Amino acid sequence: QVEEELKSACERKSLQLQEMGRRERLLRADTDRAQGQLESFKSQVMQACTPQAAAKAGKALTAQQVLKKVRQIWEENQQSRAREKSLQEEISSRLLKEKEVSENMEVFKKSVRELQ
Repeated sequence: QVEEELKSACERKSLQLQEMGRRERLLRADTDRAQGQLESFKSQVMQACTPQAAAKAGKALTAQQVLKKVRQIWEENQQSRAREKSLQEEISSRLLKEKEVSENMEVFKKSVRELQ
């Protein structure tokens, strides 16, 4: 009986090892695929970000180069958003003043009509 339990335990361990091996192979395949996608993405980012990157498409780009360019674009985007917000606030302020002037003009016109 002990021998059968040991055999059964060995079979379970063997199946577990086989399953672990299968999972490891799948993980490696996923990692390789992700690495290829990352390299492709880096090239696309650099080509989109800088015209001269198109000429360097055959050369390997470092993650640092891509991150630097992405940060630069992000900062430019943030500056654009801040400028847009500032302009929207300025427009709102001017519209409010315009409305105020318009209302004052109506009051003035009404007063002039009453005086005539």
